[in-house]
Amino acid sequence: MRKTHPVNEAAGDLTDRIAAALNRQGGGSSDFDLNPGTVLPAGRKLRPAGVLVPVTIASGAPRLILTKRSSALKHHPGQIAFPGGKVDAGDKDASAAALREGWEEIGLPQDLPQIVGCLPEHETVTGFSVTPVVALIHDRFDERPEKGEVAEVFSVPLEHVLEAENYIIESRRWRGIRRRYYTVPYGPYYIWGATARILRGLAVRMEGECG
Repeated sequence: MRKTHPVNEAAGDLTDRIAAALNRQGGGSSDFDLNPGTVLPAGRKLRPAGVLVPVTIASGAPRLILTKRSSALKHHPGQIAFPGGKVDAGDKDASAAALREGWEEIGLPQDLPQIVGCLPEHETVTGFSVTPVVALIHDRFDERPEKGEVAEVFSVPLEHVLEAENYIIESRRWRGIRRRYYTVPYGPYYIWGATARILRGLAVRMEGECG
């Protein structure tokens, strides 16, 4: 009888757990979840986007790869984000956009991620409908931050962001209004906003709840 390598067995178990979580019923999320009083313009049109939620198991314990945006950027400077961006005309869908951006932003070869599935769409305050594409990465790759856009590529233990109790609700004034949002800090990294909200959605699904 052929023996299963422990690493492959663990990867298969994680894949099954994530797939089961993504298949659970539940609606999408938005930057407005903690601010129900926000009045959104009628008939607004959202632009499609895709972000990659890349979990690497190349070095053993699963770790989530994230980026820190350049402080020189006009929008969201210095914030923690997933690799990703808007769906371009040449992209087949949001998953294709996420894979393309993963290559452009951090040097992740597009054939390396094993896509497990997608979380429900997330609406951002900037007018995007974001599809989070969850993928496993089995092999190491040479990280190559996109010059001028990505200041740092780093990773955090997947276990940390899958623990719902690690999420904190904070607030700040934005355009004269106090807005509340999720954070899930790790070491020197302040993960907040849409990134934290999407990760919290994954965390509660992994715990057997919905979004």
